[in-house]
This record gives sequence, structure tokens and C-alpha cells, in this order.
Amino acid sequence: MNFGFVSTRFAGTDGVSLESMKWAEVLQRAGHRCHWFSGLSDRPTEVAQVDPEAHFGHPRIEALQERLWNRDTLGAEVLEEVAVLRRSLGESLDTFVNRFSIDVLIPENAITIPMHVPLGLALADFIRRHDFPTLAHHHDFYWERDRFTGHAVRPWLDEAFPPRHPTLVHAVIHSGAAHDLRDRFGLDAIVVPNVMDFASQPPPLLCSADSVRAKIGLFPGDRLILQPTRVVPRKGIELAIELVHRLGDPRNRLVVSHEAGDEGLAYRDRLIELAGEKAVDLRFLDPQAAGSPTLAELYQLAALVTFPSLFEGFGNALLEAVWFGKPVLVNRYPVFKTDIEPCGFDFIGIDGAIDDPAVATAAAILADPSAAVAAADKNYAIAAAHFSYEIVETRLGKLLARLELSL
Repeated sequence: MNFGFVSTRFAGTDGVSLESMKWAEVLQRAGHRCHWFSGLSDRPTEVAQVDPEAHFGHPRIEALQERLWNRDTLGAEVLEEVAVLRRSLGESLDTFVNRFSIDVLIPENAITIPMHVPLGLALADFIRRHDFPTLAHHHDFYWERDRFTGHAVRPWLDEAFPPRHPTLVHAVIHSGAAHDLRDRFGLDAIVVPNVMDFASQPPPLLCSADSVRAKIGLFPGDRLILQPTRVVPRKGIELAIELVHRLGDPRNRLVVSHEAGDEGLAYRDRLIELAGEKAVDLRFLDPQAAGSPTLAELYQLAALVTFPSLFEGFGNALLEAVWFGKPVLVNRYPVFKTDIEPCGFDFIGIDGAIDDPAVATAAAILADPSAAVAAADKNYAIAAAHFSYEIVETRLGKLLARLELSL
């Protein structure tokens, strides 16, 4: 079959871009073909269709979204703008489906979180108009974000985030989201957690460790403590700064793998100020910049990974750290407590604050990395059992069966 993935963006290392590619790998291994529709794309051009106005970062869309939220009413010009974009994006979807003979659509968060309201509406229209077989992959919903509020947009949220239709089935990435869909809409979703290919090994460094360290500006003896996330407030990076401060070792360098941008620069500026106050060497990298080390290289060289998120849809970086065999400090965010921690992982856990036991454990690992090997091996085995590609394969089969199709 031909599967058509749809989102605002398939590019970079955000969760939607990464997990959609993993689903595609599973589908392709089963003999199917995958195609991509988005506003920004790094997928091969021969299997992708790009409509720039499908990207949430397009100037026209950014300006529209600013006028939608936290309002009780909308002006006629805003309503007309949404209607025009809804029609034009619907036409683009028609072209995409016909061009690649799509059999099943897979909206990736596009009818989940309203980062792009007209695209979600266009998808809902398309699914209903054609009774089109659709497998919605939901990562995070609008009610999980404070900024998506206001009575004026409520009818569109009810209509398309998510839509309800007999040919639409739902996948969510954690059990809480499944409960929400059932309680709010009476929809039965299958949990498909984020995964890694634990049947394969991480890629080796293609150049010397010293050359990668030089790219970051590290000197001999410096330790790389990696925060492998974007710079947004819910990542809790101030807790990583506090950890490095309390470790009190000038050789420790806190490196954030991604620059700011998706939610502005104010949080980044606050972190820089805090790091200065705490005498913490804090560095931000841009993995897309020429000469920057890759995320894989950063994981390979990390002495410790920090993941102090306050909230996560799942926690991709947590699985990545386990895949690379690294010790991890993790804040026990809600999905971690319900869907990950019960599996029995051996992490340095905190509850919203850096405490003395966490500092002591991190210091011991940094002083003697061999002390963390047993925990890393245990974590790898647990993750392979619960968060592997085989889990996706099994649950995609169940989802397609609901559409009377087979993997």
C-alpha cells in the first residue's frame, strides 16, 4: 500500500519528525511505500510534496495563529482567512493523494495540537468528504498546552482536533492520552509508545573523539553533560544547571543539543543569566549548523545525560540515551511515572528539584564511569522489551485491522 504522512513539518529532530520516520521504516520493512506532505521537509523530494503554507512557521500562518487564541470572538477577516487557507490546503491534499495514489493517510499531530488550525480543518474535511482510511498519530493535544484557549476557536477544535469519523482510527503515545480520548470523546485509541531500533547498535564515531570535542570547544579533561532537547520551558533546563552547579566541578560542561526558536528566546536568555549566576559553563548548539557535531556524536561523548523535563508527550531523548548506553538523570514527569518508570529502569530520579542523593549519584558516576555500566545494560534490555520497533509493528497491525486492512 501507499501510506501518506501529513504534518506541518517533517524536518529536524523534533518528536513528530523522528517518530514518523520510525513508523515509515516499519511500514517499508513490511513492503509498503511511504510518502510525505508538509510545509517544511527534509524527506526525499521524489516521495514528498511541500506546500509552504502548511508549515506553522510560514509568516501567513504565524500571523493568523496570533489572531486566533485567547479571544471570545473573531473578526470577519480572520474567518475569511481561515476559510481560504482551509480550501487551498484541501486542494493540496487532493493533489498529494492523487499524485502518489495514497491508500491510507497518517496525520502526524496535525489533527491533534492546533499549531496550524486551517491544516487540521482541511484534513478533517478531506477525511469526511472521501471516507478516507486514516490512522491519526497523536503526540500531544491542545488541552495539554495553556496557550490554546479561547471561546472563539472552540468550534474548530471540536470539529478537527481530533475529528470523529468511521474511517479514522487513533494512536496515542501514552496511556494518559488514551484515557483522555475515551473520557472526552468516547474514542478508543491504541497506545503506540515512542521507540528506538534496539535490534541495532548505535553508530560509531566517524571521526576521532578529540575532533568532535574540539567542535564544541572542550579541552582535555572537560566532561560533557548533555541536555539533548530543544530550549523550551517545559524541558526544565534550569534543573540541569542546578545539578552542574551543585556538582561543583569546573571540568563539567553543560551542552544543550538544540538552539531556541520554536517558542521564542526569552527562556534561553533566562537560562544564560541563571548559568552566569551559578558559575555553570552552559553551551547551546545548533545541530543543523555547518560544522556542528551531530546528535549521535554528542551522545557518544556524553558522560551524563540530563532529562529534567517538567512535561513530555513521551520522552524520545530518554530512549536515545538508553540506546547509547548513557547514565541519565530524569525528572519524574507524569508520563514517565505512568508509562516508563513501571518497566523498572535504573535512572537517577528526581521530583521537581535537585536533591542530595541525585547529586551524590551523579558525582559517583562522573568519577567512575564503570559504575554505571550495569545500569546501562539493564536499561537497554528493558527498553528493547518495551520500546522497540517490534512494538510498533504489532500495534500498527492492530490499528490497520480496525480499517479492515493488514500490515
